[in-house]
Amino acid sequence: MAVPKRKTSRMKRGFRRSADALKQPTYVEDKDSGELRRPHHIDLKTGMYRGRQILQPKDDV
Repeated sequence: MAVPKRKTSRMKRGFRRSADALKQPTYVEDKDSGELRRPHHIDLKTGMYRGRQILQPKDDV
């Protein structure tokens, strides 16, 4: 089993963890509707994914 040779200092640990606070979810503009959506996710408003109808579109009731 690998064992660290030295204890990681608070500064080095903080450098490594600082990137966690910077990341924000990415959004792309949908080609068909022009609305923002997450990449590699189904567009819940239209029910389309990669040009195919996956889900029935939500009705505004």
